[in-house]
Amino acid sequence: MNELIDLAVEDAGEQMRSAVDHTRREFSSVRTGRASSSLLERLSVEAYGVEMRIQELASFGVPEARLLVVTPHDPANLNAIERAIIDSGMGLTPSNDGRVVRLAFPPLTEERRRELSRVVGAMGEEGKQRVNAARRAARKEIDQLESDGGVSKDDVARAHGRLDALKNSHVAMIDRAQANKQRELMEV
Repeated sequence: MNELIDLAVEDAGEQMRSAVDHTRREFSSVRTGRASSSLLERLSVEAYGVEMRIQELASFGVPEARLLVVTPHDPANLNAIERAIIDSGMGLTPSNDGRVVRLAFPPLTEERRRELSRVVGAMGEEGKQRVNAARRAARKEIDQLESDGGVSKDDVARAHGRLDALKNSHVAMIDRAQANKQRELMEV
C-alpha cells in the first residue's frame, strides 16, 4: 500500500511540474516591450490550405532589443504570416520588404505595464490553483487508501506532509517566475 501512496505523491508532483511549466509558457506570451519570438509561438497561420503554427513556416531573429524579424521558409507565405500577426490582436504592426516581416515593438506606457502586470498576476494565480488542485486530488486518493484499510494514519500523515512540501515548492517557483515577469514588465 505504501507503493500506492508513493505513486500518488509522484503523480501529484508531475502534475505540479506541468502546472509550473504551463504557467511559465503563459508568462512568456505577455509582451514586455522587448522583441521575443515566444510572443508568436501560439500564432496560427493559414498556409497551404491548413492552419499551421508559425514556427513551422518561418524562422525568427532579434537583431535589436525592440525588433523581431520573421523570415518565412517559403516567401509565398509572407502575406499570410503578416495577416495572422495583424489579426492576432497583439497591437503590433508588421511591415515587409518582400522577403521578411519586421515587427517593431513600441515602448509600453505606464498604464499598459500595470495592466499587463495584473494579467501576469492572474496567470500566476491560475497556476497556483492548478498546483493546489493536484495536491487536493492526491490527498483525496491517499485518504481513500486509508479508509479502504491497509494504510496507517502515520503513513497518511507523512504523505500529506510530502504533498504540502511539494505544493509549497511549486507555488514558490510560480511566485519567482511571476515576480521576474512583473519586474521585466516594469522596466523602462
